[in-house]
Amino acid sequence: MTSTLICGLLSLTLALSDCSRAASPVAAAAEGSNGAAARPVSAPAPGQAVPAPKLRMGAEQADRYLPLLLGKRVGVVVNQTSLVGQTHLVDTLLAQGVQVKMIFAPEHGFRGEAADGATIKDGRDGRSGLPVKSLYGATKKPTPEMLKDLDVLVFDIQDVGARFYTFISTMHYVLEAAAEQNKAVVVLDRPNPNGWYVDGPVLEPAHKSFVGMDPLPIVHGLTVGELALMLNGEKWLAGGRQCSLTVVPVMGYTHATRYVLPVRPSPNLPNAHSVALYPTICMFEGTDVSVGRGTDSPFEVVGSPTQPTTRPYRFTPRPNAGSPTPPQNGKLCYGLDLHKTNIDEPTGFTVRYLLDFYQQSTDKAHFFGKYFEQLSGTASLRQQIIAGKSEAEIRQSWEPGLSRFKVLRKKYLLYPEK
Repeated sequence: MTSTLICGLLSLTLALSDCSRAASPVAAAAEGSNGAAARPVSAPAPGQAVPAPKLRMGAEQADRYLPLLLGKRVGVVVNQTSLVGQTHLVDTLLAQGVQVKMIFAPEHGFRGEAADGATIKDGRDGRSGLPVKSLYGATKKPTPEMLKDLDVLVFDIQDVGARFYTFISTMHYVLEAAAEQNKAVVVLDRPNPNGWYVDGPVLEPAHKSFVGMDPLPIVHGLTVGELALMLNGEKWLAGGRQCSLTVVPVMGYTHATRYVLPVRPSPNLPNAHSVALYPTICMFEGTDVSVGRGTDSPFEVVGSPTQPTTRPYRFTPRPNAGSPTPPQNGKLCYGLDLHKTNIDEPTGFTVRYLLDFYQQSTDKAHFFGKYFEQLSGTASLRQQIIAGKSEAEIRQSWEPGLSRFKVLRKKYLLYPEK
């Protein structure tokens, strides 16, 4: 199989065979022109940098990917973030004469309106009339029947750079199905808003799930294009298979770019600050602490009925469009308002809130839920928190695995670190 990187005027083809490892697909992205600057859904919070101008998304480089699609039967894995300027990628491709035959929808659906965890059903797009197949329900991996009349799959979804954000799990299954059915994949890359650092414990195989399928740290510091190259190159797909993979990188991007998303990636990540806090705060989803689902500030407030009433902030989760049945529904929660938190300190990811909330809990026996290990990716973090370990001690325990991942990551970087 072949992995191809298209980057500005650079075209790099990497021969991948079943008996050899992939070569390192490293290239510096050249600054593009005529790229529309991102429009934030809300003003950046304190400590949040303004996005760099002149970024040109993979989807905006039609001259690079249309030759791979014209005359082919195409399936697209997309959602509401798959925009070319103000136009959806599906409409853009159809207008260019591409034979789009099927739309595949991830968690939250094709339009990105479904609540977290809600089953996505098959349907039909009202505008294009194309069939929409769900990849978040009973079927999470494209079936041979779905792919039999397709030649190429295009993946274009905005990620947020956390291992447990399920869009990268969907991508894993798309690559895997393509490898099994001998279909080509084109990934149209987008910036990682948390791509400026790498942190957290690396997933242990025993805790693999749809919120963590590959041996990545919680914050992996890769774009979806770079991650696709890693999954393919390291033979992490089932059976060690590899697919024919092309990545169209973002022009003008570096891993130091602090990118503010122009469209919310999911209903409960409404702004740049919540996206930045997400890797840290999502860990509470494996505890009795509410992360603000069912409020106007998801992932910017945390609290629980089992916290001291002297906590400086309180809120009551209620059902809303993004969370019809929020954790701690209707219960008064005591906790913290993190709106003014500077997410740059110390690294962007921290367990200090977990340590604090466990220590202050009035019901420690029920603080952790079964879901916690799937999010943390390791059995040790729960044990360390219960044992009263400090954040420094906890970080030291995951450092060897994190250091190994950082070395591996460098093989697949498409963009400069600075």
